[in-house]
Amino acid sequence: MTNDVVVVGAGYAGAGTVKAFEDEIRDDEANLTWISEHDYHLVLHEAHRVIRDPSVEDNVTIPVDEIKSPSTDFVQGRVTDVDTEGQVVETDDGTTVDYDYLLLAVGSSTAFFGIDGLQENAHELKSLQDAHDIHDDVREAAADATKSDPAEVLVGGAGLSGIQTAGEIAEYRDKHRAPISIKLIEGLDEIFPGNDPEIQGALRKRLENKDVEILTGDFISEADEENVYLGGGEDEEPEALPYDVLVWTGGITGQEEIANVDVEKDERSNRVIAESDFTTSDDNVFAIGDTALVDQGDDDVAPPTAQAAWQAAEVAGENLARAVRGSPLKTWRHEDKGTVISVGDEAVAHDVAGCPITTFGGTSAKVLKKGIASRWIAKVSSVGRAAGAFGDM
Repeated sequence: MTNDVVVVGAGYAGAGTVKAFEDEIRDDEANLTWISEHDYHLVLHEAHRVIRDPSVEDNVTIPVDEIKSPSTDFVQGRVTDVDTEGQVVETDDGTTVDYDYLLLAVGSSTAFFGIDGLQENAHELKSLQDAHDIHDDVREAAADATKSDPAEVLVGGAGLSGIQTAGEIAEYRDKHRAPISIKLIEGLDEIFPGNDPEIQGALRKRLENKDVEILTGDFISEADEENVYLGGGEDEEPEALPYDVLVWTGGITGQEEIANVDVEKDERSNRVIAESDFTTSDDNVFAIGDTALVDQGDDDVAPPTAQAAWQAAEVAGENLARAVRGSPLKTWRHEDKGTVISVGDEAVAHDVAGCPITTFGGTSAKVLKKGIASRWIAKVSSVGRAAGAFGDM
């Protein structure tokens, strides 16, 4: 009997799993259906480039038809329900898809941590449209500003996404000679929290060289339509920072579409609990990428990074094929191959596998950053598309 396999999500985990499964399976063994809200894959770790230049969109999106094989069915729609007992997925237009095995790879949503007014007033950077919206609001705010009264842009959260967002807004400002003031806010005491002080210092230096003001040590406690408030407490008034554009990149949580799926989830983050072979509490449901907390042993889970999703997808695709065949599943362990972060047109690399220098910038880091994105594009699409995108990465 031919099994029905369904993959939900077109991010790194979903697109990578589709490719890996297609490479492993024969057409007579399984029918694959790929479901996603969008008919393209977004190279999310480069989506910040669209903030500076919306025309980059063509190089950070890949149509699903370039990724999947002709034998794979694609259903465009947002998943609204998963009936694990009946083994049926339903989308927002009422389409239903039966499955024998289901892989959830719907990514994550932005965590606002219950901060009053933040979600209502801040931009996110989780989609292509988010990047366009940030660009439009920055452009409009700058058009109404002057050198003596610049547009105030605040970026909350100084992790990878926040740093790269601030860097792109700085490049937009410089390219257009726009009157924009940029502040990067981090509640902890250093940017890129939890990482080596060497890369933290390298990133801070480059941000400050781009006239990005860095505020650390006070968490955002509230936001309204005009101000963000830092700190505050019983004996202290919070500091009000006025803004024209507010972007929040401060954390992740589970997607709404999996909230009611009957599999075990983490109560705090609503992310699916998955074993190191991507199985969940339901024998027919797998989970991967930011959707899941994938066990890595010693009470550790895989990091929510593009690099981890790429690596995991290779094994997840093979495991879906193994499940179809009734074969033992493979376990997966994330291998950290280093970190590369862009700050506008510059980049910083750290702990890159095989490199004798711990932290470096300059042309080598820039080319490495471009190469990483281009390699992924070539893997899921074509070398020609990757070559065409190289300059904008």
